[in-house]
Formats: sequence, C-alpha cells, structure tokens
Amino acid sequence: MVMMALCVSVSAQKDFTLDDLMGSNAYNVYPKNLYTTWWGNVPCETTPDEVKNLLTGETLVSVEQFNKCLPEKAAYSAHNFQFPYPDQPIVQTEKGNRRVLVNFKTGLVVADVTLPQEARNADFCPASQYTAFTLQGNLYVISAKGEQQQVSHDGSTDGSENILYGTSVHRDEFGIYKGTFWSPDGQQLAFYRLDQSMVPSYPQVDIFPRISQVYVDHYPMAGEKSHEVKVGIYDVRTQRTVWLELEGAADDYHTNLSWAPDGRTLYVFELNRDQNDMRLVAYSTETGKKLRTVLQERDEKYVEPCNPLSFLPWDDTKAVMQSQRDGYNHLYLLDLKNDQVTQLTRGEWVVQDLVGFNTKTRSVIYLGNESDPRRRCVYSLSLKGGKPVLIGEEDGVHSVKLSADGQQVLDTYSSPTIPRSVNLLSTKTGKGKNLLLAPDSWKENGFRIPEITSGSIKADDGTTDLYYRMVKPIGFDPQKKYPTIIYVYGGPHAHNVQASWHWGLRGWEAYMATKGYLMFILDNRGSEWRGKAFEQATFRQLGEVEMRDQMSGVAYLKSLPYVDADRIGVHGWSFGGFMTTNLMCSHPETFKVGVAGGPVIDWKYYEVMYGERYMDTPQANPEGYAKTSLLHKAKNLKGRLQIIYGHNDPTCVPQHTLSFLNACIDAGTQPDLFTYPGEGHNMRGIKQVHLHERITRYFEDYLK
Repeated sequence: MVMMALCVSVSAQKDFTLDDLMGSNAYNVYPKNLYTTWWGNVPCETTPDEVKNLLTGETLVSVEQFNKCLPEKAAYSAHNFQFPYPDQPIVQTEKGNRRVLVNFKTGLVVADVTLPQEARNADFCPASQYTAFTLQGNLYVISAKGEQQQVSHDGSTDGSENILYGTSVHRDEFGIYKGTFWSPDGQQLAFYRLDQSMVPSYPQVDIFPRISQVYVDHYPMAGEKSHEVKVGIYDVRTQRTVWLELEGAADDYHTNLSWAPDGRTLYVFELNRDQNDMRLVAYSTETGKKLRTVLQERDEKYVEPCNPLSFLPWDDTKAVMQSQRDGYNHLYLLDLKNDQVTQLTRGEWVVQDLVGFNTKTRSVIYLGNESDPRRRCVYSLSLKGGKPVLIGEEDGVHSVKLSADGQQVLDTYSSPTIPRSVNLLSTKTGKGKNLLLAPDSWKENGFRIPEITSGSIKADDGTTDLYYRMVKPIGFDPQKKYPTIIYVYGGPHAHNVQASWHWGLRGWEAYMATKGYLMFILDNRGSEWRGKAFEQATFRQLGEVEMRDQMSGVAYLKSLPYVDADRIGVHGWSFGGFMTTNLMCSHPETFKVGVAGGPVIDWKYYEVMYGERYMDTPQANPEGYAKTSLLHKAKNLKGRLQIIYGHNDPTCVPQHTLSFLNACIDAGTQPDLFTYPGEGHNMRGIKQVHLHERITRYFEDYLK
C-alpha cells in the first residue's frame, strides 16, 4: 500500500457547520477565486461590476457603462458578460429570455432580442446573430432584428411532449447536452427531432396544487421501447429543411454532430442500440444523403463516443477525434481526404478533455492524467511531431480557458496543499505568471481542520491499484477506536478521489470529522479516468465487482487499530445509493448503518441508454439483472437503513425505492424512509443543507 498524507494544523478554535460548508456562508469559507475570461487574446478579470484587462488593470466595460447604452437600467452582473467576437469590442449578456449585445467602444446596441417567456433551449450563433429556441415542442429561429421563422410545425403543443424539436435526446448520454447545432457561418441549423410517442409514460404527482395533479415523464426502461430520433438541417436563407437519410434501426443513437468548416458536410457518430458498433458517417447538408462511412469501431462490450470532431483551424480537411480504441481515451488525427487515422497520444493513461489548438505552433492543447490517475494536468502536443509539453504544474487538478489564437491559457488549479492558484501561461513554453495564490481560507477563518490522507490499496483482483481518501476525526488519537463511514459512488463517469485541495474532500466529510467520525472514500473498478478495462470490469453485473472492491477497502479499514469494526456505516447517492443498499443487504454482518440517496434498486427500472450500455437488456442478460437486483436481498437487511429520495425524481424514478419498501414489507425487514416533495434527483440550495443534516442525524442516532 502506498499512502500520501496531507496533515493540516488542528490548533484552530471552531468547528464547521453545514451552513459554512454548503449553505449561505460557503462563499466566505471557501478559497478566494479570480474570475477570468478572454476577449480574443486579452486576458480579463470579471467582477460583479466590471471586466478588467488582467495585464494593464484597465476597465474594458462596466455594468454602469453597459446600462447607459440601453433605454432602461437592469440588474446585470459583469460575471455574465461574454465576448463573442475575438476581434471586435462587443460584449454580450443574457437576463431571463433577453439577450443584448453592445459595442463597448461606441456605446451602440448591436442586438437586443427578447424571446417569448415560455421559450426554452436558446442557442445563439455569433456568426449570424441568429438564435434558435424551442416553444411548445416546436423549433424557431429569430434574427438580431427580431425577425422570427418557425422551423417545425408538428411538435406536440398539447403538453404531451410526444414530439419535440431542438431538445437534447438520448437522455443526455454520449456527451449530448443540447439539440441544436449551428453551422460555422450561422446560416444552417442542424437539429434533433425526438419522437417519444411510443415510449411508456412514467406518472409523476405534483402535490402542491390544492388538488394534486399527475404529469407524465416519457421514460424508456431497459429492454422496452425506446424513442426515435431524426436529424434535420434548416437553412435560414431558403427556409427549407433537409432531413438526413439515416441508416440502421429507428432506435439507433445519433450523437456528436460535427459541422465541416465549409458547411457542406455534417458528421454524425452513430451507434446501434446494443452500443457495440459505432460508425462515423458523413452526410451532405444540401441533400441529406449519406456520403460515406468514414470509420467504424466495434467492441464486444460497448463503444461510447462522447465528443464531436474538432477541426484543425489551419486545415479544413483534418480533425482530431477522441477514442478508447487502444484501451485508453486518446487523441487521433483524422484525415478526411482519405479517411486515414493517426494516433497522437498514447499510453496507459487518459486524455480527459481536448481544450483547443495553438494556431501558431500547430499544436493541440489537452488535459490528461499521465503523471497520476488522480491528477488533471495541461499539455501541448505539436502535430508536427515530438513529445508533449507540460503547461504549468505537474500536480493538482487543472481547468483552463484558451485564448483565441491558442498561444496563452488561463489555468486555474488546486492541489492537495494549494487551495487555488490562477496563472497566465504560454502554451508554447508552459511558463508564465501567477495571478492569484489563494491563502488557506479554512485556517484564516479559524476552523479546526481534520487530517486528510490519500493512498492506494489493491482491488479484489489482487493486482489493480485503487485510490482512496481518508479523513480522520478532529483531535485524532491513534489509541482510540472511531466509528467509520464509507462514502461511496462507484459508478461510471465519476470519481471521488483526486489531487485537488484536500484530495477532493467533500464538505460533508469535513463536517463529519468534527462529529468524531473517520471517513473513507474509495474509487473502485468501474469508475472513470482509468481506461477501458478498468471501466468495463463491471459489464453485465453492475454492483458486483464494485462491491468486492469496496469490501477490499473494508478489509483495509479493519486492519487499522483505530477503526471500530463494530461501527461501520455507509452512505452514497444515485449509483452510490444503489451501492449503499447493496452493501447493507449483502454484508449485513459488516455494516451497521446506511443512508441511501436516490438509489437504483433494480436495473430493469432504469433507462435504456445507460442501463443497456452497462447491463445489456433484461431479455439478453436475465442472470445479470437477477443477480444485481436488490429486491431479493431485502430479506437480508439487519442494520439501520434510511432511504432518501426526491418525490419527483426523473432519473431514478420512485418505483425503485417503493419496490424495495414493498420487498422489505414482504420480508419483514424495517428500513426507514424520507422524501423531498417536488424535488428531482438531487437537492439544491437550502434543501441541500437540510438533507445533510438529515443524513448526519441518522448516523448520530444509530452509529455513534
């Protein structure tokens, strides 16, 4: 076992409250930040009142100046100011459904458009200053002069949401987060048409009217009918729509739409419903006809395209693609003249994001964890050849903003010992200047801070390294034994342990340390940023491998003299709620108390895209679904288990929790229940504070 420790002074005088860590006082408690943006190649700082040039200190535009350009004053914040044109002095901001663009040199209003109050999914295109939006199921575009065009006419206007235009599809899987995609010149709009009339509707109840009302959520469960998607292209000049002549089955997936720079070709990543056969297909935007299949990837388990093509700014015939085809997510150069693929990055580590390009050095800027799976660092790689150049520090977790020409980057990061650092760096040399090094705000505020360590143990297979975070109680005494809580998520596309401040410590963990608990957090196999084999180890048996790895963590905890093996609890949300319930029922001899939030109980109740990717269908994998269902494990519950869920959860629908309660009734076991009326999958704002007080009280009542 390897362990890295972060020991922080415990000489301060006061303990955290939940309000300090996640409530109204959190802004004053967490490290100071420098809010940055770019105006082309000019690095800027934004405050609520103004945007300043970071190099000269000159004010570029203020809220006061902005308001003088308008006929009436409004409560704008400069934090929301954007600069859509790198070479023009134009600032843009939004408030509600109104978007305003002002030339901050001349004071002239460039555009001032207010969408209908019920409009949703607004998508502004700087190139043409058109805005796409949806209204009652249909898609519209509006110009900077307020001229409106209706793109679709058969969208559902009766509230049924059977047919929707311009919205996110495939339940936000495959990197999808919106439903409209402007061409580079802003004269064409690619969009999704979603038909979910064949999908069964899950009934949700709104309890707030005097007489409760039922509304429906189209929810395609694994193995059942899925929705159908089409892709259209609307030309704002001709007001004509062309539909792509998509091949394959009606319930295939069409993701990561990518416009060629000349606007004549649209590239679409297409997946069969089994999600094991992916094709990158090129379509003519003039006719909608298929031009060719550019490439194809197959995998015996699943292929998961999550990123569109990124075209080289200096060569319209080449694009960078991300793929796990060699076992780890890496960058590939795609030559679209002859459909050749060249691997750019390689190794047993993953590219976590493609940031952009340096047009002068012909380099690609990306984030990766080559030096440590817990890190996210910034690199530049010349497409002419050579080794990657590290930009900034090879430690911590970085997030970056790239200048228009890609020659500079605003880099914000934290490491286990650095609360926050903001730097202006050259993407050619990797060097630059520090703009902010935030002090330790917890020390400054006089809080007693726990000792936080990170290390690794072996997975259940005996060979794979798993990383953990441990938070020891305030005033830790190695001669004492402490109640211990495992916080778990464990599912795909997430991780808990990272090399950011205090090793990625969550506020609630610090709070529980003040209550005398030892906290333990382990990223099991199946979680992200470790490569395809690590992620796919859970295929067709969600919860099994993950649970064995978590029990390896328990074995490590039991080897520590200061862990009370008779007082071990577990808590998690969503997939973590599934893991919590699973651990409580599969290992009742180990876990005394658990709090499961928004849990999956049986994967046959979960949605098609996610469920079938990792489990196949119930028809194809009946043994896997039966083995991983928690309904038949309800009889094993011995400890105290509280389930908490949002009463109107559209992600892990209430059927999960209610089915488990029914199974417990039949088995004579006694879980506890708490629900948040009107809430979805997660609680926000003041309800988040209430939620964590609820969780804390349960452990205080039954584990301490």
